[in-house]
Amino acid sequence: MTFHERYLAGCAALAVAALVTASPTRAQDAASLNAEAAQNDWSTYHGTYKSYHYSGLDQINTGNVKNLEVAWMHFPERATRGIQSTPLAIGGVLYYSGSYSRVYALDGATGKTIWSYAPELDEELVAKQTHSPYNRGIAIGHGNLYVGTVDGRLIALDVKTGKQMWDTKLLDSKKMTVGFTGAPLVVKDMVIIGAQGGEWPHRGPIFGVDGKSGQKKWEFFTVAGTEEAKATWGGDSWRTGGGGGWMPGTYDPETNSVWWGTGNPAPLYDWAGADWKKSGPRPGDNLYTTSVIALDPDTGKLKFYHQELPHDAWDFDSSVGEFVMIDRGGKKLVVHANKGGHVFVYDRSNAKIENVWPLVKNINFVKSIDPKTGELIGRRDLSEGKVDPPLCPAIMGGISWNSGAYSPKNGLFYRIGQEWCMELTVEKTTPILEPMAQLNIGATFKPVAPPDGPARGHLSARDPVTGAKKWEVNYKYPPLASVLATAGNLVFVPDSEGVVHAYNADTGEELWSRNNGMGHNAGIISYMAGGKQYIAVPAGWGTLVGDEFVALFGEPFKSMPKNTGALVVFTLRQ
Repeated sequence: MTFHERYLAGCAALAVAALVTASPTRAQDAASLNAEAAQNDWSTYHGTYKSYHYSGLDQINTGNVKNLEVAWMHFPERATRGIQSTPLAIGGVLYYSGSYSRVYALDGATGKTIWSYAPELDEELVAKQTHSPYNRGIAIGHGNLYVGTVDGRLIALDVKTGKQMWDTKLLDSKKMTVGFTGAPLVVKDMVIIGAQGGEWPHRGPIFGVDGKSGQKKWEFFTVAGTEEAKATWGGDSWRTGGGGGWMPGTYDPETNSVWWGTGNPAPLYDWAGADWKKSGPRPGDNLYTTSVIALDPDTGKLKFYHQELPHDAWDFDSSVGEFVMIDRGGKKLVVHANKGGHVFVYDRSNAKIENVWPLVKNINFVKSIDPKTGELIGRRDLSEGKVDPPLCPAIMGGISWNSGAYSPKNGLFYRIGQEWCMELTVEKTTPILEPMAQLNIGATFKPVAPPDGPARGHLSARDPVTGAKKWEVNYKYPPLASVLATAGNLVFVPDSEGVVHAYNADTGEELWSRNNGMGHNAGIISYMAGGKQYIAVPAGWGTLVGDEFVALFGEPFKSMPKNTGALVVFTLRQ
């Protein structure tokens, strides 16, 4: 009997009792997914298709948040590199994923385990991967829970029992050295998931898989995915171009379009300098890397796109960032943050630029970006050798992979910004494909403080369209976790030191905090179970970005464990 089978047998009675109140099929209720706010549930990675990371619950509010206390905790096995996922909550049951693509279903009110699942993985392969073995999220629909694996599979589990329903191999990870770390997205009959790894010499596919049968329906290459795109790669450079779509996008039902951000091209840093259109390892614009693309979820066909950074020479890819769907002045807009530190605002019918504004101060890879056209002005292309002055922001980004939040209650957008730069030496490389693909970075680097002060982070509350700032909170160490806004007029930020903060959403005044004892680099949510509102935050440190904190800051990160984690759930004291 396998570990999974033994666990199921032991927990069968508990599962039956707990699921009497669970209604997992609600996850696919179109009205709730298309709503602005997650209400009792948190049914998709970004909360709903609007991607607000906003809970409509207000039982916990500015008047009583001081009474929050720990309700229960859960400790996953083998929490290598901490916990990096965003939980889901449906019908009073909380689901989350951990390292090695393990999944847990817990009673949302008590934390008791209903079932757990641990896929059998090629551990030798997993050990050879750089972005591994963590997992950043799951999806639920069609009575199934979906999880991608670091060895290139998409697996469906019966959401009531954890029984494996199907297991579809999508990537040849032994050849490509990449797999799946990001959450899938359920859209109608399809489960959509993108491969990680702009640093590897492949073509970054995004897949559409039938949610019921597990059959692959389509595959879109983020590198040279159309003839138009192939023409933007000099020679055969498209064959090893990188790309990917390693974080989940969202769905706009009004245009039947899946919006997805794509990864950077490989090598990350090239030595072409100003002659990048004709020379270097990947001459040309390199479509569709570092872009936002809109795909037809039924066919995988490209509908429209905007390349945020043509010929990205800085590893500021577009996979990071939520797609905030808002209506303003009669226009239907979508707001998307780029790793380079800018926020792009689009017409969501065609990806036409409506505005671009900077979230961080220390940017020198361009002088600016035209807010009307999106054109990069004064771009700083790199040549072989030492880059002087240091490049800003650093490779960790002015904006990192976790999400901001938008409150429809006051119209403010809450986003973490990161102020840091890096010393960089560009080196010529050749893609290595045999016996298996190898990292193709093209430089050595060292993060350093920016020109205007120490490396740091901030949370700002802004108009999402104009970027006008209402308030800002500064942090000694840049937070790496997602942000949560609620109808209780609160904004929650789990920080890198291990403290969870709750702020007044209108003023930024801190109203409550609690130290979880280890850094946060995952997603925070709110949900209802048994008539009570809960705040669930995964704690546990260990991302590649977090690894750079030791050189920049020393303690507490030098001593912070990276192979442990806990899901900590709060509710109001009775």
